[in-house]
Amino acid sequence: MELTTILGVIVGFVAVIGAMIFKHIDFSVLINPAAFFVIIVGTIATILNSFPGKNMKVIGSLFKILFTKPKEPTEAEMIDLIYNLAKQARSEGLLSLEAKVEELKDPFLKKGVRLLVDGTGADLIEEILETEIAAMEKRHEINASIFSSAGAYAPTLGVLGAVFGLIAAMSHINDTDQMAEAISAAFIATILGIFTGYVLWNPFAKKLRVKSQQEVMAKEMIIIGVLSMQNGDSPFILKEKLIASLPKSVQKKIVEQDKKD
Repeated sequence: MELTTILGVIVGFVAVIGAMIFKHIDFSVLINPAAFFVIIVGTIATILNSFPGKNMKVIGSLFKILFTKPKEPTEAEMIDLIYNLAKQARSEGLLSLEAKVEELKDPFLKKGVRLLVDGTGADLIEEILETEIAAMEKRHEINASIFSSAGAYAPTLGVLGAVFGLIAAMSHINDTDQMAEAISAAFIATILGIFTGYVLWNPFAKKLRVKSQQEVMAKEMIIIGVLSMQNGDSPFILKEKLIASLPKSVQKKIVEQDKKD
């Protein structure tokens, strides 16, 4: 599970509930079907009007990405894997890696090694793999923009809900109790729009973009390794190149682990 997402959602709700407790607001005011209807249904409508149907099909998988942590190798594990491939290529030749291709679980690394075995030139290998990364980034940006669009529209829909509430209040101008209730309901729509927009949808879009950049960094590291093997670099030099591509904090952990081993 992606604990940061779950914790963030919980803390967001706690912030609203805590504010209501401190301000002595009755929780029953939140039970407002009209407010929920205009925000939730309205947000869905804006997304349907903004994106083609094929993009809507991935929403379920996007929530899965947000709330689950995929089982992927760590940077250290990927470096060790590429390092071992380089050692074999150095001692037995690049063609010896053909038997290893089907054993590789990472599709991107598998493609890179297969290009190596096929005798593809370094420039073409880099072009093919970088093109795949660029295409992936475009797909990820479209996916993230689904949530960022929802985050932009939801607060505005909250204002629309508030206007509906004020219209209802004006219709009861001679009944102060009903008018006060209608005004209270109007602000519930505003709260709901702001909360979903700035606590849920926009942060979800940001997290998807961060995860995309992390995936890009992992793939760039694979490209460095594949090109280094194609260039005939020693496994030691290859490993140093891979470590150098990582953040300093990760480099330190890998070096400390190597010392222990």
